[in-house]
Amino acid sequence: MSEIRRAVYPASFDPITNGHLDLIERASRLFDEVIVGVALNLEKDGLFSFEERMEMLREVLSDRPNLRVDSIDGLLVDYAREAGAQVVIRGLRALSDFEYEFEMTQMNHHMNPEIETVFLMTSEKWFYVSSSRLRELVRFGRQVDEWVPPVVAKRLQERRATSVRKG
Repeated sequence: MSEIRRAVYPASFDPITNGHLDLIERASRLFDEVIVGVALNLEKDGLFSFEERMEMLREVLSDRPNLRVDSIDGLLVDYAREAGAQVVIRGLRALSDFEYEFEMTQMNHHMNPEIETVFLMTSEKWFYVSSSRLRELVRFGRQVDEWVPPVVAKRLQERRATSVRKG
């Protein structure tokens, strides 16, 4: 019996974008199982709580049998080993992404040479979309519905309405 080809796609997903979904969909065709790992990034200010991000991802991905959402609260290579993942999926938009990801891949490989990193180029339609850019647009009151799944758009509208009432 052959081993299950399992990959983990880690990100903060704050918020999840259509670009993330595109990469998840493409990865799900390459691997038997893809774990969408919500990572806590201490260097980023969150728009949504960790629990809200997990909830939205589970809702958006609920109809996909070979996907599962999980939390990552330590080193990625340790998580991947414990989860039985042989591959880490990373998306690349630009050269600046590559430099960061290349360094991270080398460090991960040094810590666990059995874990491979597979880079997927972001689709042209989404290459300029990032969660941080969308958070900035939201802070300035702009709609971002065309770049996020409907459940996220709804949550963003609720968040804006709450902040307007408080302001």
